[in-house]
Amino acid sequence: MKPLDDELEIELEIERYELFADPLYNFTFNRRQFLKVFSGGIALLVPMSNLLVASAQQEQGESGRGRFDQRVPNEIGAWIHIDEAGTVSVFTGKVELGQNIRTSLAQAVAEELHVSIESVRMVMADTDLTPFDAGTFGSRSIPFMAPQLRKAAAAARETLVALAADQLKVAPAEVRIVNARFVNHDASKSLSFADVAKGRKLVKAIPADVTITAVKDWTIAGKSVPKVGARDFVTGKHEYTSDMKRPGMLFGRVVRAAAMNSTLVSADTKAAEAISGVTVVRDGDFIGLAAPDPQTLARAEKAIAVHWKAPGQTSAAQLFEQLKRESSPGRGGARPVGSIADGMAQADKKLSQAYTVAYIAHAPLEPRAAVAEWKDNKLTVWTGTQRPFGVRSELAEAFRIPEENVRVIVPDTGSGYGGKHSGECAIEAARIARASGKPVKLVWTREEEFKWAYFRPAGVIEVSSGVKNDGTVTAWEFHNFNSGASAIQSKYAFPNQNIQFHNSQSPLRQGSYRGLAATANHFAREVHMDELAQLVGMDAVAFRLKNTQDQRLKAVLEAAAQAFGWGAKRPAGRGAGIACGFEKGSYVATAAEVSVDPKTKKVKLERVVASFECGAIVNPVHLHNQVEGAVVQAIGGALFETIDFQNGEILTAKFSRYRVPRFSDVPPIEIVLLDRKDSPSAGAGETPIVGLAPAVSTAIFEATGQRLRSLPLVPNLS
Repeated sequence: MKPLDDELEIELEIERYELFADPLYNFTFNRRQFLKVFSGGIALLVPMSNLLVASAQQEQGESGRGRFDQRVPNEIGAWIHIDEAGTVSVFTGKVELGQNIRTSLAQAVAEELHVSIESVRMVMADTDLTPFDAGTFGSRSIPFMAPQLRKAAAAARETLVALAADQLKVAPAEVRIVNARFVNHDASKSLSFADVAKGRKLVKAIPADVTITAVKDWTIAGKSVPKVGARDFVTGKHEYTSDMKRPGMLFGRVVRAAAMNSTLVSADTKAAEAISGVTVVRDGDFIGLAAPDPQTLARAEKAIAVHWKAPGQTSAAQLFEQLKRESSPGRGGARPVGSIADGMAQADKKLSQAYTVAYIAHAPLEPRAAVAEWKDNKLTVWTGTQRPFGVRSELAEAFRIPEENVRVIVPDTGSGYGGKHSGECAIEAARIARASGKPVKLVWTREEEFKWAYFRPAGVIEVSSGVKNDGTVTAWEFHNFNSGASAIQSKYAFPNQNIQFHNSQSPLRQGSYRGLAATANHFAREVHMDELAQLVGMDAVAFRLKNTQDQRLKAVLEAAAQAFGWGAKRPAGRGAGIACGFEKGSYVATAAEVSVDPKTKKVKLERVVASFECGAIVNPVHLHNQVEGAVVQAIGGALFETIDFQNGEILTAKFSRYRVPRFSDVPPIEIVLLDRKDSPSAGAGETPIVGLAPAVSTAIFEATGQRLRSLPLVPNLS
């Protein structure tokens, strides 16, 4: 099957150009429409294109310029509205998928406006109300959306202070904000936000040089503020897409083949059409159903006699051979540094190994779901997606209607992990809704989620290296086939290196996954580093420290080693490993201890320590949760998650056949957070996942003497 070309291209560009997402923050909004929606209070428009262009050029350098600079708009904005009651509404195209950015972004705004976080209302991911946003991926929310909202809020603060000063008949310098009130120098006079905003309609450009609060002066940001709206999630009051109901709504379903790339030979739908209340939609190979309730829907699906034809396709047993055979040079590698031949000549020892990574599924708690409604020639879709504006474009293209006639609303979504970029479920629901003339809710089954969503790419990685007896790596050649280029560049100071990514023809549909290819590239690189350390008889931590000059990498490695008690002796059948890594401006080091039963070969994680640094911490407790959650998710990909497939059919399409981490798999996990108040805040959603697999691989080696170079590890243990 052809991969998600556009999606993979996007992700590879993210991997090559760290600031890819910024130029796509093409915030636009119809000013007349905005003022029509918000009749009172103060609205502020924020031009920030200069900031993003400068930031992009600084981090990308000349190599990062070109096609993306052309996509940087002249003006981009983040919107803030203060109503007559003093409530601050903040508009962002970002999506809440459980990572808790609603709280973190609200903290940023509350900090600058000097108001309580309870008075901030986040309006998120509604294409009719929020500015354009490329999507919630790539750990971009905190490093890029938060500064934009900070600048908006800071400019709002300055504007409100000036207005309050005018009403109080004092100079602006004499006005302070105390407990969400504007007070004069001796607090003898005061005004509320509502007093200042009441009856005013103001659109004002925010100066690029507006001053935001320094990290050292944070009072709301940097604190462990509880999750906004937490009670609704705990009590079940919050509605996900799959909970929604619309007047007259029908339930939808798509009739699918068993294997990918199948073509429809014949379909007899007469029996289904005869069932009361059932609508059957036929359009080429697409067969959709709508019914008033799930029971009738299931009965109608069983009543359809359908025959599909599938071509011969690659199976799991031939996967890695095919990925290498059908490969071509891809973007995301690097220009060679030095000479591999010279580096090998300087080496006392040489090592060449291959590492493989299996396809794995996202397995989100909430499968894809969409509710579609056509009204007055306009389509509204509620769906769980990471790219609401991207899905809007997909819907407009699918139905050949202008984008302004499509509205996509994203309720808080039950996780995505990079797996909900595309809008196929939304399109399916909309097709059935248009044919039936009524709103339609379509929720994929768990089996559909496993079979028809895209997977984390599988990959083959070949590494050849040379090392001196003192532990200095002299040569490093690294070739990644298919899994991607994210974090393919090393933070180790290899003097001679050749690092390349190779595109491959993937037999399965593949796309984004938490951390992208950083997990695969770190697995191969860090396991290989351990093998080199063993080859020259050096301690794994000392070996890494010797070969890097990156102080942030050293800091997390030393912190993890200290917290773990690295170097302690362990009994027979137990082993420990450590690995460090980076991605999206963050750094992690993970140490793991395992036990392996000599008879059953059962691997048990006994303990994990993860040290993480992402610049200035915005919300410590939620950052802790992010890191801990990433470690738990990493357990599955490291030990047992894999997609088995044969001739186009996914064989692991149920949780009974696809092993995800269970409570019994989770060991004590210690999280060490390094707060770098001198560095900008970076994203934390992806990087913490990359260190566990290589650490566990080495721990298993220490416990058993068997070196495992393929993910997942457990099936390869003999």
